[in-house]
This record gives sequence, structure tokens and C-alpha cells, in this order.
Amino acid sequence: MKAIKIFSIIMLFFAVNVSAQQISTADLQVTGLTCSMCSNATQKSLETLGFISSVKPDLNKNIFVLTFKKDANVNLDLVRKKVQDAGFSVGGLTANFNFNDVKVDDKGQAVVDGNVYRFVNVKGKTLSGTVKASVVDKDFISGSAFKKQAATANSDAYANGTGVVNGKKTRIYHLVLS
Repeated sequence: MKAIKIFSIIMLFFAVNVSAQQISTADLQVTGLTCSMCSNATQKSLETLGFISSVKPDLNKNIFVLTFKKDANVNLDLVRKKVQDAGFSVGGLTANFNFNDVKVDDKGQAVVDGNVYRFVNVKGKTLSGTVKASVVDKDFISGSAFKKQAATANSDAYANGTGVVNGKKTRIYHLVLS
């Protein structure tokens, strides 16, 4: 009986790891940067996040290439907040998600390690491997792009970024696969 319990715990551990999702890198476009001092302030703000291993700015494109720590719990809202704390705005965020047989339901929703993703352009599929996706939520894209996307979203969750999932108010990230 004890061996069965231990085997069950080991199998549960592997099942959780098999379904694990991780964001490995992201291209973060920042708007409002006018000089290298602006870029430096944004970079220093982002580097305070414990789940980021490196921040590499590209001043020509106003993009920061973020590399996340392996197996880190990445919080995209904190990335956005750090950019705003530095006095700027996020103009776009495209990330490399590493999915392992993640099932996207017929409504375009997938729940992975407590994160809820709604895919605008994918429904009823299974995602595996590295998948490039852009966050299209408010404050992750321009105001005009958000209004355009909101007109087709038909979802209260898109308008405010939260919705009820399994009876609990939850943050929902809206993604478009590249």
C-alpha cells in the first residue's frame, strides 16, 4: 500500500511537470523613450524583477529582449508595471511560450499552471513546443489597437482582463499566435 502511495505521488509530480508552461524570452516594445537615459531607467526597473535573467535593449527599435530564468513564474503584469513605473508605456509584448501538449478549448481558452490564456486566433487545438504569441490586452498594445481588438472580442474578460474561471475571478491573458 505504501509503495502505491509513493508511486502515485511520483506520477502526480511528473504529470504536473509535463503540463508545465514556461515563457523563455520576450520582445518588449516600449513607447515614449527619447534618449539613452530613458532606456537605462527602463532597463534598471525591469532588472529588479526576480524572474528576469537578462534585459538587452535595442535602442534603434525601442525594444528590450527579456530572457527569463528557467522554471520561473513569469508575471507579465509586473513587467508592464515596471515599464510604467519608469515613466513609459508598453507598445507590444511578444513572448516565446514553451507548451507541452496544452489543449486549447473550442472557445480558445487554455489553463496552464494557474495561468489562463485566451487565444484570439486558435481554437480547439493542442499546442506543443515553442510558440510565439503576442499579448493583446489593454496596456500591452496601443490604445487604438486595443479598441480595434475589443470590437471583435465580444468578451467582458477582454475589456477588463479578468473573468470567472472555475468559479473564481481570474486574470486572463489574451494572446495572438504569430
